Amino acid sequence: MSLLDKDLETLHQELVAGDIKATDLVEQSLDTIEQRDPQLNAFITVNAQQALADAVALDEKGIKAEDKLAGIPIAYKDNIVTKNILTTAGSKILNNFEPVYDATVVEKLSQAGMINLGKTNMDEFAMGSSTESSYFKPTHNPWDLDRVPGGSSGGSAAAVAAGEVFAALGSDTGGSIRQPSAYNGIFGIKPTYGRVSRWGLIAFGSSFDQIGVMTKRVKDSAYILTAMSGKDAKDSTSSKQEVPDFTKFVGQDIKGLRVAVPDEFFGDGIDEEVKTQVEKGLKVLEDLGAVIDHVQLPYTKYAVPAYYVLASSEASSNLQRFDGIRYGYRAEDVKNLEDVYIKSRSEGFGSEVKRRIMLGTFALSAGFYDAYFNKAAKVRTLIKQDYERVLADHDLIVGPTSPDTAFKIGAIVSDPLKLYYKDILTISSNMAGVPSASVPAGFDSKGLPVGMQMVAKRFDEGTIFKAAAAFEAATKYYEVKPSFKGGAR
Repeated sequence: MSLLDKDLETLHQELVAGDIKATDLVEQSLDTIEQRDPQLNAFITVNAQQALADAVALDEKGIKAEDKLAGIPIAYKDNIVTKNILTTAGSKILNNFEPVYDATVVEKLSQAGMINLGKTNMDEFAMGSSTESSYFKPTHNPWDLDRVPGGSSGGSAAAVAAGEVFAALGSDTGGSIRQPSAYNGIFGIKPTYGRVSRWGLIAFGSSFDQIGVMTKRVKDSAYILTAMSGKDAKDSTSSKQEVPDFTKFVGQDIKGLRVAVPDEFFGDGIDEEVKTQVEKGLKVLEDLGAVIDHVQLPYTKYAVPAYYVLASSEASSNLQRFDGIRYGYRAEDVKNLEDVYIKSRSEGFGSEVKRRIMLGTFALSAGFYDAYFNKAAKVRTLIKQDYERVLADHDLIVGPTSPDTAFKIGAIVSDPLKLYYKDILTISSNMAGVPSASVPAGFDSKGLPVGMQMVAKRFDEGTIFKAAAAFEAATKYYEVKPSFKGGAR
């Protein structure tokens, strides 16, 4: 049994007792990355030398019983800045960028003793649903190497599912933690907007972006999210809301839990096998004592067009800073300042990023702001009100995470609209700012993982952990290992 197949509490006990060392965990992670990543492409940068040095220092100092995360390997999505470690956001325009500071989440988890194994692959600037828009390489799904891992946090999800690293952080703007978690058969949670500091996250859509956690087991994410949450003076959108110990919710009874199932989440476009597995999952929750109600979220059908207007508008503003002047890629053979801007951005950005910058700039332009941006903002309010109405009478909203399972690499990369609709079930949680997670809910007939999404009230991540852990204990899908089938590359 791989050490990284064990849960965090078991590893911690063995580390404190001296049965294993932090160097054992890091070395096993690095060995697995060396063996499997040539097939997967889950990592952009492997932080081998520093990770081993940090592990040796921890072992010499000794790990205390109260330091639950000390010695545990973690990877960071490559849009989360790391001091002196290449941080590219999956883009050519940042292919030489080494930050001079750590993001707040990196700082907090490093203080807790977690060891940074490296930076994971992603869709360029988090714009994508398949990790195919990365400048460096596409990531492959460990369940079938011919298929995508989802996106934009596909590298983080694939690395965790493949056993390359114990845990990974991702960012979620419209489903970028939950959808790849579903495609890779792991647990992934996007917390409430403001629960976790965004300081040091390279921005895509600032009013949507949120950093979250991906692990094989629910309780492991609870430990990590507890450590990285809280108010940050460097991020004015981070909340002062008290952070509970999320692990305390794991193991609680869910009898009487009120679960809302939106009819819209089971409509046209949702794969029949996905529906079947999620319906089985709902039956498991019911058998555990949950009360299931069918509800309507009528405005969610407008979520995709409203989201792509709003998020692209924010992206067009956020990405102005990448201009070839201060850092990152600068075009050669330029004759004047205008050339520097135009050529650096034209050569440095990929096609999907350019598409969204142009869409956002158009939506914000004079004469079109009211017709597009303002109207989309009003739709966002209606979606938020939809969620508030349903969650006023229910503890959770539950449905599929994604309309399908992982699709073949290259199958729809040339059809942006089809790719956009892969996030149709996850986007509205970001628009409403509520916490949401994907928990493994079985497999389709091809052996590909299916994810079940759980959505709760703002700052009520505890209810998600309670329900997800109860479901996990009843189903134990985490025990099924990826097959690594297919002929990648």
